[in-house]
Amino acid sequence: MKHDPLEIINKTDSSLFTEIQHMKELAFTGGELSKKHKLLIALAIDAANHAENGIRSLAVQAIEHGASKNEIMETLRIVNYICGAGSMYPAAAALKDIL
Repeated sequence: MKHDPLEIINKTDSSLFTEIQHMKELAFTGGELSKKHKLLIALAIDAANHAENGIRSLAVQAIEHGASKNEIMETLRIVNYICGAGSMYPAAAALKDIL
């Protein structure tokens, strides 16, 4: 089983953890966008926020849901355009063992 980065929240405030899980389900299930595209959007947001662990996790999940390496790179092109080159350093570090 994969380590859950929110494990400490679950241990200390299970009600908050449950709410977070409900929001995750709401965000990533159903709707008009495919799960792959939702994951690429989330990856872009984490790249914009320099969240290396999030970028890594979301890239793996996106690939598991059919995203190609080129789609991930196109997503990062948009982040680079909107947020600048500073966003690319954590993205490169996160993706070095994935792509």
